[in-house]
Amino acid sequence: MYKFLKRSFDVVLALIILSLIAPLMIPIMIGLKLTGEGYIFYLQERVGYKNKPFNILKFATMLLDSPKMDGGFLTTKNDPRITPMGGFLRKTKINELPQLLNILKGDMSFVGPRPVMRQSFEKYPKHVQDVIFNVPPGVTGIGSIVFRDEEELIHQALEDGKDPLAVYSNEIYPYKGELEKWYQSRHSIFLDFVLIVCTLWVVAFPGSGLIYRLYPDIPKKAIHPIAI
Repeated sequence: MYKFLKRSFDVVLALIILSLIAPLMIPIMIGLKLTGEGYIFYLQERVGYKNKPFNILKFATMLLDSPKMDGGFLTTKNDPRITPMGGFLRKTKINELPQLLNILKGDMSFVGPRPVMRQSFEKYPKHVQDVIFNVPPGVTGIGSIVFRDEEELIHQALEDGKDPLAVYSNEIYPYKGELEKWYQSRHSIFLDFVLIVCTLWVVAFPGSGLIYRLYPDIPKKAIHPIAI
């Protein structure tokens, strides 16, 4: 019953949002066409439900060949590869809106673990790899809320002379795995709704620790804790 309700919730909400924002997406598409390198959408293979690959759709925010430039697949705060509109789109999460089409297609849900590239997926501990995508990947989720400052974390790691790949492997991904296991242990339509609201809240108030006040049993963040 939960899977049916979750899928119904996803489809209905995606259709409602698409109908409301369709006119607003036109100036964004025009702006992207006229700036950066002139391309609007970005497709990339990600690991999805039951660890099967799918193509995620986003508004383009990085230079087309950015994976081949310095930094590779890692994106940091003030990354020079971000296009003129990209910084705003990424900060406000508007770049994620095309994923509503991924939701309608059934590749994604509104709430779940963020889908990652295969090389990033392999940085999860093995016990996390075995379970993290037992639910469909999401546009947002508990990991996205807690790690909304992930680009700043990687930027700070570079400033401190740390290897960002080691930070991912040893600190970020193990903790994200614990967060997603927490979500799966108590997932419900109500929790999905709360996480969507919290996502909007932390976009408006980035320093908020609201999620920890609502759910004190969330595994505590080991690095760069936010205000509670």
